[in-house]
Amino acid sequence: MAEITTGGIKALRDKTGAGMMECKRALTEAEGHEERAIEILRERGLASAKKKEGRVAAEGVVGSYIHMGGRVGVLVEVNCETDFAARSDEFQQLVKDIAMHIAAAEPRYVSREEITTGTLDKERDIARAQARNDPKNANKPDQVIDKIVEGRLNKFYEEVVLLDQPFIKEPAKTVGELVTEKIATIRESITVRRFARYKMGEGLAKREDDFGDEVAKLAAS
Repeated sequence: MAEITTGGIKALRDKTGAGMMECKRALTEAEGHEERAIEILRERGLASAKKKEGRVAAEGVVGSYIHMGGRVGVLVEVNCETDFAARSDEFQQLVKDIAMHIAAAEPRYVSREEITTGTLDKERDIARAQARNDPKNANKPDQVIDKIVEGRLNKFYEEVVLLDQPFIKEPAKTVGELVTEKIATIRESITVRRFARYKMGEGLAKREDDFGDEVAKLAAS
């Protein structure tokens, strides 16, 4: 099996337009052989998905999800290119799934680009201080600490960024990967533009229930 490197994954992404994770999976399945990996991505309809993302997505729907009893509510705008696609069952289900996911996972941002530099700098400083204060890292060089910090930042993204979060119905894929798959099958650019999440009594001094677990259980049933 040929070695699978970050450079190889990036090269495959540049050639196919598929996402980094899709490219890594394809290379792994192809035992490191790029040409076979390209064939795998084409068979799955992912090779041109990222190219479709660049097209204008001015149609779509505002979807909603209300948790049982009206205790949590979500509005989310998901865009596509045509009204025909927006009215399709597959697109409507995608919007519903994303709204339900938001209710359960409580993201703060749609994408990493929405996070301010100040917020990232603060998280990076906290991660670095935690790494330095860990006795296990006492004698580790700066470059190792830097890798630890970046790893913790990636964990931060998974916690607060919608597209980076593991999808509640299929945790093996992220919400971003779910959207990429739908781009390939619907054959239109799809973007999650914005969302709002409301929780009954949020900000008030009262007992909090774990709505995320409840919604996740509902989604799995």
